[in-house]
Amino acid sequence: MPSIITLTTDFGVGSPYVAAMKGVLLSIAPETRLIYLSHTIRPQQVRQAALLLADTTPLFPTGSLHVVVVDPGVGTSRAIVFAEIDGQRYICPDNGLLSLVQKRARLAKPDVPIMIRHITSEQYFRQPVSSTFHGRDIMAPIAAHISLGLAPEALGPPLEALQELTWPGAVKVANRLTGEIIAIDSFGNLLTNITRSQLEEVPTGTEVGIFCDEHETRGIFSTYADQPAMTLIALISSGDQLELAIVDDSAETMLGVGVGAPVEVRW
Repeated sequence: MPSIITLTTDFGVGSPYVAAMKGVLLSIAPETRLIYLSHTIRPQQVRQAALLLADTTPLFPTGSLHVVVVDPGVGTSRAIVFAEIDGQRYICPDNGLLSLVQKRARLAKPDVPIMIRHITSEQYFRQPVSSTFHGRDIMAPIAAHISLGLAPEALGPPLEALQELTWPGAVKVANRLTGEIIAIDSFGNLLTNITRSQLEEVPTGTEVGIFCDEHETRGIFSTYADQPAMTLIALISSGDQLELAIVDDSAETMLGVGVGAPVEVRW
């Protein structure tokens, strides 16, 4: 079976940079099965990409290789790494992209095996290496060689730990949960760090109010269709997080809020 390689970038739909990476990969490993996770990560939004990786990559077959180019530090001394976390493999800048993947894996399995290599073996790079396009010149060829059987040990020295992002959790105080918006999806829906399990602690039958900035809605619903068009609605996302949405429109645009905005659930 051809190796599976996924691509995630902040390049944008239709970007020639995506095509360049695909060309390098397929020139070295033409039988590779390429899958695009997303090319619409907001420019340089490492946290958004980290959330996408944590939500999606564990669903892939064991041994899949995920190449991620969301790289504000391209051309600097930041490392590029190969990592294997609970059977999934990754090539990306070491800038926190894998911090939530690692966190969730360790919560599920405290003794989960994690292997990290600092990619330094220049003989596998495309030459000359551009200082502004490491996705094409380093990550894509390395991924292709790995798919053909190159041992991770040949990539460079081991690293003890990955760079981490902070992932603040929601806090429960008396009759409220206080959290924040941590991501915005392609529909403009607002994803929070308030989880389903935290909401299950709310007494059964209690009416809740959800507040974001100066905006308010009542109740937590099952589907978007539970409220009329243009209504602010709260529901549980497919990732088991509290989500705020405007039915048939963009909550980001209509509410004028962004990542980091505070959210409260009160009862």
